Amino acid sequence: MGDAADTGLADESVDLVVTSPPYPMIEMWDSLFSARDEAVSDALDSGDGDAAFEAMHEQLDAVWDEVERVLAPGGIACVNVGDATRSLGGSFQQYPNHARVLTALSERGLTPLPDAIWRKPTNRLTKFMGSGTLPPNAYVTLEHEYVLVVRKGDSRSFPPGDEMRYESAFFWEERNQWFSDLWEFTGTDQELDSGTRDRSAAFPVELPLRLIRMYSIYGDTVFDPFAGTGTTTLAAMLAGRDSVGYDLDSELISAFEDRLDGIESRSRTEVEHRLDAHRSFVADRDERPGHDAEYYDFPVVTKQERNIRLYAVSSVTRSAADEDRQFVVEHEPVDATSDAPKDAQMTD
Repeated sequence: MGDAADTGLADESVDLVVTSPPYPMIEMWDSLFSARDEAVSDALDSGDGDAAFEAMHEQLDAVWDEVERVLAPGGIACVNVGDATRSLGGSFQQYPNHARVLTALSERGLTPLPDAIWRKPTNRLTKFMGSGTLPPNAYVTLEHEYVLVVRKGDSRSFPPGDEMRYESAFFWEERNQWFSDLWEFTGTDQELDSGTRDRSAAFPVELPLRLIRMYSIYGDTVFDPFAGTGTTTLAAMLAGRDSVGYDLDSELISAFEDRLDGIESRSRTEVEHRLDAHRSFVADRDERPGHDAEYYDFPVVTKQERNIRLYAVSSVTRSAADEDRQFVVEHEPVDATSDAPKDAQMTD
C-alpha cells in the first residue's frame, strides 16, 4: 500500500511501467479525486466539466512525475487509459483522457512511441447513446481504450549476444500480432468484494502480460503505480520479471494474494500454449522455417528466435516483510535441456 506520487523507489530503478490510472470524469472515481482536492467536487457541483477534468488530471500529474523519476534510461512506460463521456451542467461531451495523459508524459521529457487501440466490443442491444435511431443527436459508443507507449531517452542498449535478451525473444508470428496497432480481446470480470467500491476497474491479464513480453526482458523490474488487485504484478510473475506496485486501497492489495492460488499450473499452461501455438504455426506453413530453436523441437523463422526460452513459475513464497507484502517467485525453464531454477523477486 502507498501513494504512487511518493514511492521511495530509487531514481531510474525500474525498466518498464505498465499501468492504468483511474479515469477522470468517470463517475466511479469522483469520490477518490474529490477527497484529495476539493476543487474537483466544487467543479462537479457547479457543472463545470472542463475544470473538473483538469483538476483530476493535475492529481495524476504527480504520479507521472514519479514515473519519469524512477524510469531507467531507455525504459518504457505503457499507460492504458480510456476517454470519458458525461452529461454535466446540462451539457453532454467527451473528455479526452488519453490526449491529456500523453501531453503530460511528453511534457516530462518522455518520447511518445506508436500506441495501440484496445477494442472491447460489446453486444449490448442498447449500446447507442443519445436519440436512439433518430438523427442527428445520437452519439458514437466508445468501445475502445488506448495503450499509450512512451520511452525515456534513447533506446536501451545491450551487450552483443546478451543471454537474457535473446532468451526473452518472442516468436515471429507473435511479433506480427502484438505489434499491430489494433488489439481485440475482451475485458475481465469487474465484480469486487470491497468496502470502498463494487468494481475493480481491472484490465485483463493478457494486456499487461503482452506489454511486459514486448518491452522488457527476463529479470527486469516492472512498476505499476496504480496496482489495484495486482494484475500487472501477476503478469510479471507469469513473464519472469520482477515487479513493484502501489495502491491507496489496502483492501485491493490484500485481494492480490487470493489470485496467486494455482499460479504454478497457470504459468505452465501459458508456456505450453505459446509453444503449441508456434508448433501449429510451423505446421501450417508451406515451407519449413530456416532456423532451429536451441531449446525446443521446432524451427523458428528468424535468427533472433533461436535462443528463445520460456520459463514457468515453480513456487511462490511470501517473505517475512509482511507489511510490504513481498513475494519471492522461483521460475524454471520449460525445455528438455535444463531444470535449473531462475529466481525473481516480486514486490506488491
